[in-house]
Amino acid sequence: MPLSPQLSKKICEFVRQRPRSVQEISQHIGKNWRTAERYIERIADETGSISTHVFREGTRGALKVVFWNALENIHSESFQSELLEKIMEGQRKIDFSPFDIYQHVGSKHKEVFTQDVSRINPEIEITSREDLAGFLRSATKQVLVFSGNLSWINAHQGKLQMINVVRELARRNVTFKVVARVSIIGSDNAKKLLAINKDLGKDMIEIKHRHQPLRAMIIDNKVIKFREVRVPEYYDPGELTKRLEIFYEIYDKEWVEWLQKVFWKMFSTGLDAQKRIKEIESIQKAIE
Repeated sequence: MPLSPQLSKKICEFVRQRPRSVQEISQHIGKNWRTAERYIERIADETGSISTHVFREGTRGALKVVFWNALENIHSESFQSELLEKIMEGQRKIDFSPFDIYQHVGSKHKEVFTQDVSRINPEIEITSREDLAGFLRSATKQVLVFSGNLSWINAHQGKLQMINVVRELARRNVTFKVVARVSIIGSDNAKKLLAINKDLGKDMIEIKHRHQPLRAMIIDNKVIKFREVRVPEYYDPGELTKRLEIFYEIYDKEWVEWLQKVFWKMFSTGLDAQKRIKEIESIQKAIE
């Protein structure tokens, strides 16, 4: 039986009161344990409003508990509150530097590298060192994407087109949830990405329109990859002499979970890209 919006709401409201076991949810909705677990996983993947944790994992007494993901309160420290405010208020990529997050992560749980991109177009050419294709292909379940105008789907890594990597993953049932700018100029990128759903006959990609400053991806609740471009024109004369890309990777569980909540906060309040595209197309026809 498919998961209806009413049933999804019933589960979320039940869990929001206090953490629940899968068995409790099963009894509450009148479904068997396996169906309840499948519904829980779907809500977690599609909305981020609930999460699960297994206590005593690997033992006969293992217990899976479902808890509310506290999207309305995603900062536990004052500096995280400031970071959240800067991110949510930011409109352009220059409005926030990923370094402001990276600096708080322990050295064992992060990596960084830079590359000079003054001789290439970093929006189109992806280097083997960056290896975006390999990063995406490491996903087994879900990719959360913070993007600008989705220009990266037109990029290539050698002969490999990024949009084909997305198609490959979607075919393997890896879902993509995206927050990006879907505007009159650049809406074609969103169309190309959403067309994969039609090609495959299943909805694996969902896009919400929102102006936001991050350029990042989260793979399978495990790792964050931030991209930052620094160009001389944004700095004082002589401060930066060449165009640089900086890539920050973070593996710290708590920071990955924190940024996931930031993502779901944006995603839940974003505008549906397909509806926005229809409005854009109606404007374009009127112009013609």
